[in-house]
Amino acid sequence: MVFSSNVFLFLFLPIFLGLYYLSGQRYRNLLLLVASYIFYAWWRVDFLALFAGVTLWNYWIGLKVGAAGVRTKPAQRWLLLGVGVDLAILGYFKYANFGVDSLNAIITSFGFEPFIITHVLLPIGISFYIFESISYIIDVYRGDTPATRNLIDFAAFVAIFPHLIAGPVLRFKDLVDQFNNRTHTLDKFSEGCTHFMQGFIKKVFIADTLAVVADHCFALENPTTGDAWLGALAYTAQLYFDFSGYSDMAIGLGLMMGFRFMENFKQPYISQSITEFWRRWHISLSTWLRDYLYITLGGNRKGTFNTYRNLFLTMLLGGLWHGANITYILWGAWHGIWLAIERALGLDTNPQRFNPIKWAFTFLLVVTGWVMFRSENLDVAGRMYAAMFSFGEWQLSELNRANLTGLQVTTMFIAYATLAFFGLRDFYRNAKPTPKAIPVQINSDGSIGLDWSRVMARVLVLLLFVASVLKLSAQSYSPFLYFQF
Repeated sequence: MVFSSNVFLFLFLPIFLGLYYLSGQRYRNLLLLVASYIFYAWWRVDFLALFAGVTLWNYWIGLKVGAAGVRTKPAQRWLLLGVGVDLAILGYFKYANFGVDSLNAIITSFGFEPFIITHVLLPIGISFYIFESISYIIDVYRGDTPATRNLIDFAAFVAIFPHLIAGPVLRFKDLVDQFNNRTHTLDKFSEGCTHFMQGFIKKVFIADTLAVVADHCFALENPTTGDAWLGALAYTAQLYFDFSGYSDMAIGLGLMMGFRFMENFKQPYISQSITEFWRRWHISLSTWLRDYLYITLGGNRKGTFNTYRNLFLTMLLGGLWHGANITYILWGAWHGIWLAIERALGLDTNPQRFNPIKWAFTFLLVVTGWVMFRSENLDVAGRMYAAMFSFGEWQLSELNRANLTGLQVTTMFIAYATLAFFGLRDFYRNAKPTPKAIPVQINSDGSIGLDWSRVMARVLVLLLFVASVLKLSAQSYSPFLYFQF
């Protein structure tokens, strides 16, 4: 089941929200857990046992780490056991096929028979719930949160369906108070609905339309320079609107249930350095990698060379986390190299003014990296790069022109116009927070006051959401990109 489906919109979500608000505060976490397990089991019931097993394992390890004491040797041993088992589970399901294929490629080159194993199916969302479980037991070890004895709350935290499949990567210490006591107001529910609808529009209207363009360009055997750049730019926009759309929908669903999750994107394509890009892109993952991997490796505490090494290794492993493919590893290495270079040159500070040259160079680095990220293998990446940087024929190939529609061209323009407008608006916005305008409020004299600009914006979002639902009903199934990770 996915958010952008009629089953979720018109069956699962209405039934869940109805039961959620009819039940008392005492039973809402249990209901959330049951609903989340149903949501997960809709994909495959058999992997629900693995999911529940990982949850019970980390709940028990958390209790053992907490009982042993903060940062003690016994606690460290329990922590290493817990993290080791978590990584072993992730490694088996995510990298077993890649490892055996790589080994077979080596041994067959020497004339030996390859190993034959049954193909290992990747459980959906495993990367996210393993990372969240690891962060919990590490936080207990560090003393950042006490070990919880409430199994229902912990299991609901790991399983909460809005973020279960593709993030944001949440932390128990940030949500434990909300599990114990969260507010449910009409304003928060309305904010959640708006967030959800905005994400739905991003996914269905923009990302799904651009997906066709990107897929076609990357599939060309002999792309022209124009084909390659069109594909690279289409995928750059597709990935952002697809993934940020999912995050918006997850955050919106959380608000409907009284939870407030962290924002996962802050206009990343306005960045003027790779360092700034990672402060704005997939923030929940980048901060996770910083707090639990980069700092654990030593951060910047052990000299200049080790700082560069730690930056590179963090991004290399971050690339590997995305999938068992050499393309992800090279993508992570690409970003790790530029993070180290920027640290060495002192370019890793937050910019005070907009510099078009720095922005253009950073955007070029990001787009170049996305080509490797998107490519199925090195051959596809190689022919895309060869076409992009040969600066040969800029005209689209006949095959590409025949498949490109006016809607796709218009969507491409809207996508980048939207990125430019909101990116520059956020950059130049005063850093001092301003109070949120309320669309409808009661004046001191008892009359009703309206902020018409916000009311019209809400109406526009609602109309686009309805149009997106109609489009969804007419198109073929299109999963979120980050489901594969």
